[in-house]
Amino acid sequence: MSHKKEPQDLLSRVHRQHVADSANDHTETGSFPVVRRKPKRSLQANAARTRFMTSLLVLLLCALLGFSYAIQLNNTTSTYETMSEDELTRLITETSSQVHNLEQRKSQLTEQLTALQKAADKQAEAEHIAKQNEETSGLLSGRLAAQGKGVVITISKGTKNRIDAATMFELIEELRNAGAEVMAVNTVRVVTSTYFADTKTGLICDGQELSTPYKVKAIGDPQNLQNAVNIAGGVGSRLSVKFGAKVKVTSSDKVEINEIRDVPQYQYAKTVE
Repeated sequence: MSHKKEPQDLLSRVHRQHVADSANDHTETGSFPVVRRKPKRSLQANAARTRFMTSLLVLLLCALLGFSYAIQLNNTTSTYETMSEDELTRLITETSSQVHNLEQRKSQLTEQLTALQKAADKQAEAEHIAKQNEETSGLLSGRLAAQGKGVVITISKGTKNRIDAATMFELIEELRNAGAEVMAVNTVRVVTSTYFADTKTGLICDGQELSTPYKVKAIGDPQNLQNAVNIAGGVGSRLSVKFGAKVKVTSSDKVEINEIRDVPQYQYAKTVE
C-alpha cells in the first residue's frame, strides 16, 4: 500500500507547486500612459490668416496708387487745358524728339550688348566700344570738335532793351529740348555746366564776354531746331518783341563747331586706365 501512495503524493506535490507558481507569477503587462499634448493652432489656419492679411495689404496699396494716379491725371489734364495750341504743338514736337533720341540710344546700347555677346575676341570688342563711348563723351564734354546738320542763329543787338542772361539761357534750353546735340555761342562751347550772366556792358558765358551779334550754332535736326526758335510765342518772338533784336535762323547740312574745351585738371581725381 505504501508503494502505491508515493506516485500519487509526487503528483500531488507537483500539482500544488504548479498552482503556487501560477499564483506567484502575477506580473502584469500594460501600455504606456498616453500623453496628450495641448492642441495647437492649425498650420492651415495660420497660412489662411497670412494670405488674408497679405491680400488686404496689397488691396490697400493698389487703392492708394489708383488714388494718386487719378490726382496726377487730373492735375495733368488741367495743365494741358490751359495751354494754347502753339504750346501744345511745341510740347508734342519736343516730346517726340526726346523719344526719338532715347530710342536711338536704346538701339546703340542694344547693338553694343549684342556685339559683346557674340564677339569671339571680347577684349578687342570691348576696346572698340570703349573708344566709341570716349568719342561720345568727348562731344558731350566739349573736348572734341563736331560737324553735322543743324542751324546757325544770328541775334543782333537789342534796340529796345539789352538782351539779358535769362533769355539767352532759355534759348539754349529750348534748342537742347528740341534735340540739339552739340552747341556753341560765339567762341564758347556749350556743355552741361554752361551759364550766362549779365554785366554792365552785355553778357558773359562761362566767364567769357560775348559781343554782338550773338551767334549760336547747334547740330541736330534742322527742322526741329528752327521750330524751337520761330514758334509763335517762343523765345525768338520774345527776342524780337521785348528786346527789339533781329533773329535769323539758317539751316545747313554742315554746321562746324570747332570750339572745344580744355580738359580740366583735377587735384585728387585720376582717370582709371
